[in-house]
Amino acid sequence: MVAAGQGLSTDEVQSIREALAAGRKPKVVFTSSAGQIAGQVGQVVELTDPSVSDEFVVVRFGRDELPFSPADVAVAPRGAGRRVVEVKAEPEPVPPAAEPEFVLDTPRVPVARREEPKVEQQQVEAKPARRAVKAVKPKGPAGLTVTLAYADGEWTVAAQQGSKSLAKPYVVKPAEALRMVVLVDVPGVQEAVEQILAAERAEAEQQAGRLRAELAEIEARLAELREAG
Repeated sequence: MVAAGQGLSTDEVQSIREALAAGRKPKVVFTSSAGQIAGQVGQVVELTDPSVSDEFVVVRFGRDELPFSPADVAVAPRGAGRRVVEVKAEPEPVPPAAEPEFVLDTPRVPVARREEPKVEQQQVEAKPARRAVKAVKPKGPAGLTVTLAYADGEWTVAAQQGSKSLAKPYVVKPAEALRMVVLVDVPGVQEAVEQILAAERAEAEQQAGRLRAELAEIEARLAELREAG
């Protein structure tokens, strides 16, 4: 154990500050005011602000770095080591005996090993992932179908919604059929309707011509009959 001094003076504190600035860590010895560690050696690693606390001398002792006041430490003499030397007490003299005594070493009492508290891990059952639920779209009204048809010289219109018939096929005039097709404005459909109407018009004109000729013959026959009567 190194003899403890009387604490650091102002000049010694300044010298330690300069040594720290130069990258050195001066050794100090703990004084009696430091308590049980008096006489042991440490290293100054930092000087904090003395205006904040009286314990501004930070000393590394073993694995710890603790703050002390200048009165708790003194400049260590040269050759002082950091290793703490334990002072063993001298055994008391054994009075001489007639026969030599055999001193048996006291068996070491095993230190009870401190068991760390066991933390039981709670097993969390993994819950099955929830299956994604598809969004159900609201069911809309059934589709509506309007049919314009031509067969056997007649134009008919029918309407149906889903499987329900709204209007049975009924006859419409060719002009109305043509107006419906014009509203749809689908290329090719209007031309097909116009061709059908043209063919019907030609056939109707031929039939009208035949009827006029027949009517003329009937009127001539009727006139002859009137003259004979």
